[in-house]
Amino acid sequence: MLLWILALIVFVVACLLTWCLRRYALARSLLDIPNSRSSHSLPTPRGGGVAFVIAWLAALPVAAAFGWLSWSLACGLIGAGAWMAVIGSVDDHGLLIRARWRLLTHFLGALWLLLWVPVPELLLFDTRFNLGTFGYVLVAVALVWMLNLYNFMDGIDGLAGIEAVTVCLSGALLYVLIGLPGQGIVPVLLAAAVAGFLVWNFPPARIFMGDAGSGFLGLMLGGLLLDAAVVTPQLLWAWLLLLGVFVVDATLTLLHRMLQGHRLDEAHRSHGYQHAAQRFGSHLPVTLGVLAINLLWLLPWACAVALNLVDGVLALAIAYLPLLLLAWYFKAGRDL
Repeated sequence: MLLWILALIVFVVACLLTWCLRRYALARSLLDIPNSRSSHSLPTPRGGGVAFVIAWLAALPVAAAFGWLSWSLACGLIGAGAWMAVIGSVDDHGLLIRARWRLLTHFLGALWLLLWVPVPELLLFDTRFNLGTFGYVLVAVALVWMLNLYNFMDGIDGLAGIEAVTVCLSGALLYVLIGLPGQGIVPVLLAAAVAGFLVWNFPPARIFMGDAGSGFLGLMLGGLLLDAAVVTPQLLWAWLLLLGVFVVDATLTLLHRMLQGHRLDEAHRSHGYQHAAQRFGSHLPVTLGVLAINLLWLLPWACAVALNLVDGVLALAIAYLPLLLLAWYFKAGRDL
């Protein structure tokens, strides 16, 4: 009962803070002005992601006090999350940080998280591997990539929010299935916070989350994935399955653009989801399509992996194949 009361409070706080931030952004002219690389057509306030950042991070000490998560995990998430929100807010206010320095800040956030959350063993075809020091390097790079891919995928109304809510609730369900429901409380609270923001961001969006929100979500979801893999190694593959749409689209788009000789930090509008939104003439069908894929295709595979009904690597290969075909069909990596 206490959990649902806290989740409701987090939802309401995030919703009210988003309204306040929208008024603030309009007063300060913190607007995303459409250009040739934009997927929206009207100037829209940005920076609303700070609402769910504040709502969720404030809830973590409460959750730790009730024993719903360790103080170690709480310190890692709060420190790294607050850091990324501050860095993103600097960009949202138009004080752009050069790409190399921004990347350094991303690694600092990832390293702070790794000070508090251990690197899990890697489970490959029923064999566990302890990656040692190399594992910390690998996980730091993976966390930074997760942070950036989430930023890349935050390009149409409601998409990044829907992804976060479905992944978090699905991740909580996996914990229930393996008999550890208490582990799912933290992702449930994050889902509640983002849902409060989605009230204002669902198509047609009245405010965008901005870099403060997208970078924060990418790193926090990476942290929750890491913690899940520490709880039990097969959950690494299960959470990667849940994040499949974002992982596949962002990675394929980046690789395609690299092969074409484009700069990695160059703004573009060539993701598969952006092509899809252009083809359908609306953001809503794409956002709802991702919701359907997450719940009807990726979640069942993740459940099967969590219950040890299928190997994680095999499930990942099978589940990702249609996503790769969809990304190819919608010309991921090719400019509009």
